[in-house]
Amino acid sequence: MSTETAEVSGAERGPVPVEEADAKPDNAAPQEKPLSPPHFILYMEGPEYAQTLRQLTLWTHHVLLPIYGRELTSTAPWCSRWWDHPEAVAQLHGLWLAWGELTGPGSGMCGPANWHRDYLGPVMNSLRDPMGPFAGCKPGAHRAKEKPPVDALDPFGPPPPPPPAPA
Repeated sequence: MSTETAEVSGAERGPVPVEEADAKPDNAAPQEKPLSPPHFILYMEGPEYAQTLRQLTLWTHHVLLPIYGRELTSTAPWCSRWWDHPEAVAQLHGLWLAWGELTGPGSGMCGPANWHRDYLGPVMNSLRDPMGPFAGCKPGAHRAKEKPPVDALDPFGPPPPPPPAPA
């Protein structure tokens, strides 16, 4: 099996469950501190964010879209540069985490049905909604979403310091 195939297979399955990540040979010393579950992608940065986004992209392109990516219409848009939409990244990451938990080894027999009902439908409906994150995108044409305006970034925080006096 090639390295790329192994990486895709791991990404398709989803994040590695804590129990599997902790698996050791019988003669290995017990680990003092268990590994923490995967962090939500919006809290990541640098190499951790880049690696997680790559794994999410592999899962999205090799599992999600080939199976669940329905035809594009004006009422069900999709952006070919979905990773440039933070809302889409956040929702797809949550969907991928749920996929790993509900369809991986050790999941219950109803896990896949629950994933379809509770996660896939709501996330895809939200992403593909005409007013969703891809509202301004057309096939082959990405358009960044404008952020809604706010009057003050921290309206209840301390007042900003006065500007420096002219010299």
